[in-house]
Amino acid sequence: MTAPLIDPFQRAVTYLRVSVTDRCDFRCVYCMSENMTFLPKKELLTLEELDRMCSTFIRLGVRKLRITGGEPLVRRGIMTFFDGMKRHLDSGDLDELTLTTNGSQLHKFAGDLWKAGVRRVNISLDTIDPDKFAEITRWGRLEQVLRGIDAAQEVGMRVKINAVALKGFNEDELFTLAEWCASRDMDMTWIEVMPMGDLGNEDRLDQYWSLKDLRARLAERYTLTDLAERSGGPARYVRLEETGQKIGFITPLTHNFCESCNRVRLTCTGQLYMCLGQEDMADLRAPLRASAEGEGQLEEAIRAAINLKPKGHDFDYSRQRTDGQMSRHMSHTGG
Repeated sequence: MTAPLIDPFQRAVTYLRVSVTDRCDFRCVYCMSENMTFLPKKELLTLEELDRMCSTFIRLGVRKLRITGGEPLVRRGIMTFFDGMKRHLDSGDLDELTLTTNGSQLHKFAGDLWKAGVRRVNISLDTIDPDKFAEITRWGRLEQVLRGIDAAQEVGMRVKINAVALKGFNEDELFTLAEWCASRDMDMTWIEVMPMGDLGNEDRLDQYWSLKDLRARLAERYTLTDLAERSGGPARYVRLEETGQKIGFITPLTHNFCESCNRVRLTCTGQLYMCLGQEDMADLRAPLRASAEGEGQLEEAIRAAINLKPKGHDFDYSRQRTDGQMSRHMSHTGG
């Protein structure tokens, strides 16, 4: 039971993304409906169960753990979980513990996260225009996020900004965002909007802005140098020579990055999604709760799930319809 997690295509699974809650204090239009119905508490894994689950994955070879949501920092008592995971960093069994956040609560937790071993944080931020920010998040306040960025940088964390590329929304901020990030010594990643969730309210075809076009526009102003490095995720990076910063591109639609996929996603209810762009999942909550005294049953369930990991996803907008659309909201899977 100590063999590493290898999928059917000989890819080692070393990266686990864990959604610790489906709740969020924002309602971003591409992620959630405005009037979301959240899961009852009894369906969520407890913080102790999340610890056991993640510890089992780490024992099976996971080296990077990214905590997501919803918004992970709205989960009550979440620092207990981060503090618990620090033991795996201390032992050397885990290389990195990090999180993706909307930044709204970061000013409260930055210091404690640093103490727990978090050295990098990804902050989702699609605009630095206060009015547009209020529009895209429905409930958010930009000043609160900026305060969180300040707090993270003050304690020494590296901050990376993640922005979803949205046609007609933040196209006009392409250079503004790049230069703002450069002025604060922050790298940035652009993400193509994905066909997930309730398309009855938001038409992804209208929102879709190809990163091929975005990159071409960046190249009109900057010198772009392709970088071979990877951060463990799907982004491909360039360096803007004029600013020195890295810009990443996550392109599930215009470039399929599945050949090097090393990650799986665990929901806050214990469902393991082997691929963001497929509906197939495995229920790990039942074996977790059935094996309270030992993790043998859970390990077997994890291995069985990894054996079902597909070769790739099938997101596709090319025929002007949302092929590959996932019915679940992005907040449910954890990004």
